[in-house]
Amino acid sequence: MYLGQIHTGQEAVDYYTRGIQVLLSTLDKQAQTTPQAGAAAPLDEDSELPTVKDVSVAYCSITEIYLTDLCMEEGAADKCKEFIDSALQYNPDNPEALQLMASYLFSVERNQEGKVYLLKSVGLWLPALKQSAASSSTEEDMQNEIPPYESRITTAKLLIEAEEYEMAVDVVESLLEEDDEVVQVWYLSGWVCYLQLEKAKEQQVREGREVTEEEKEEWKALMEAARLHLTNAKKLYSKMRCDDQPILEHVEQLLGELGGEMEGEEGDPDVDEDYEPCSDEEEDIAEAPMEH
Repeated sequence: MYLGQIHTGQEAVDYYTRGIQVLLSTLDKQAQTTPQAGAAAPLDEDSELPTVKDVSVAYCSITEIYLTDLCMEEGAADKCKEFIDSALQYNPDNPEALQLMASYLFSVERNQEGKVYLLKSVGLWLPALKQSAASSSTEEDMQNEIPPYESRITTAKLLIEAEEYEMAVDVVESLLEEDDEVVQVWYLSGWVCYLQLEKAKEQQVREGREVTEEEKEEWKALMEAARLHLTNAKKLYSKMRCDDQPILEHVEQLLGELGGEMEGEEGDPDVDEDYEPCSDEEEDIAEAPMEH
């Protein structure tokens, strides 16, 4: 598995495949030596022993390779589906595998099916994350159930695509609390506020009624939040010397529709004096902005 992590492309796939074979062989031996435990044996939380969760995670790793390094290979999409199915077979409650299935289904325009997998994935960790934030809990077990930062950025984008705006806001806010120096997170935060505003306006038009004073206040708050977060994204983009041009162009487009950048220093994200420019990893996860 470690060799799979430090290699790329087909070499990485070969190492992960061999690692999975070893895992499955070990799990089979465990089942034979503890027959009374039956199928539940591999689910033990003994950190010294491999579990079906490890197998599921390994299949997710192979899927990621076919989504990146080997995405242009013939049959890559089919292989992605095959490995995601395997990941879910060994651990149906693996949030990463569920999210990968959601991404795959969205990519083949099976959005309603994808949304089911996405909401199940988020439901497995977002409540725990919110509870952890509310109680300032740092329990290791709880933290282990929460996907990595980059994975949650992808979650936020998928939630926005699924028009689950309130849940997307929860995810983005948690990301900002952890690290407020990521351009893409500020961009997504402003983008989702903008979409909430547009959705509210569209609903009012469909209903054919006058705008209430309460709605005016809500719309103003959403507009100001969108402007603030997009302004922060643009300023941080410059400070961090990012070069993701599609994000910058979309930020500027949205700010133009919202009345321009926010004036003054209020709300500016803090940037450490010894910051580094956008890492390759951040650039990899920064996809082109979604159309609206």
